[in-house]
Amino acid sequence: MISLPSFSDIEKAHHRIRPYIHHTPVLSSKSINEMVGADLFFKCENLQKVGAFKFRGACNSVFALTDEEAKNGVCTHSSGNHAAALALAARMRGIPAYIVMPENAPEIKKIAVAGYGAQITFCTPTLEARESTLKKVAEKTSSTEIHPYNYFNVICGQGTAAKELIEEIGHLDVVMAPVGGGGLLSGTAISTKALLPNARVIAAEPAGADDAFRSFYSKYLQPSVAPKTIADGLLTSLGSLTFLIILKEVDQIVTVSEEGIVAAMRMIWERMKIIIEPSSAVPLAAILENKLDVKGKRVGIILSGGNVDLGKLPF
Repeated sequence: MISLPSFSDIEKAHHRIRPYIHHTPVLSSKSINEMVGADLFFKCENLQKVGAFKFRGACNSVFALTDEEAKNGVCTHSSGNHAAALALAARMRGIPAYIVMPENAPEIKKIAVAGYGAQITFCTPTLEARESTLKKVAEKTSSTEIHPYNYFNVICGQGTAAKELIEEIGHLDVVMAPVGGGGLLSGTAISTKALLPNARVIAAEPAGADDAFRSFYSKYLQPSVAPKTIADGLLTSLGSLTFLIILKEVDQIVTVSEEGIVAAMRMIWERMKIIIEPSSAVPLAAILENKLDVKGKRVGIILSGGNVDLGKLPF
């Protein structure tokens, strides 16, 4: 029997990580609200430590370990935000972090992970190479593996963002998050259904990486095969744990075009004066493309992160 996180697990996670995380602001834009005919509330995880919601889950996972489990450090494979988040959380706890990164990971992400003091092992950019290299690193170091999303305490940590949003804003008709591996969406759904049982939880995903959409509607876990999208944080497939939670707690998944993602990203930069990465723009893109009806509704949106290569902007 697989144990799924409950809202009380998210409450415990929040208590554990509160001294270490940023309580990120919730922003809204009058001009965007007028354009879509709804009240949108953006939870700004782009302003979280390491520039993404990932720090919540990594921090909870690291600080939930017993001293015995933590003494040899933690390890993971990640090309981006989870790597930086785990490296920083490990540094805060005073334990080593061993990160396996594909050689083609963005240079900015490599620099960030090294800057947080992690020991990086590079591998060829295939999932098989990442997993086999991580297995060797874990065996050599006896460190504890912290999966980027398919991991109980990571999901609980990610769920604290929606908890903060709802505690601050109160009633919402819809809560939205982007979906890649499903850690953020899973945690968001658990918190939302516990605090606002009548609210709808809706995920948005790029049409060019629509494995969660296909999995959700077929009720059968389908892998992400050769995904193609600018939203590089949403390329991964759902995990066994996140898939079960999403089937149980999420109401709808919609897909959006690449043009829609770029337009939504640009709108947030221009209207709200904040930097977000393409993955963060996906829920707003779904609203702009009329993939769901939000007229007259109060909508909470998790802006997942702001780590973007300024030399490669899509506009």
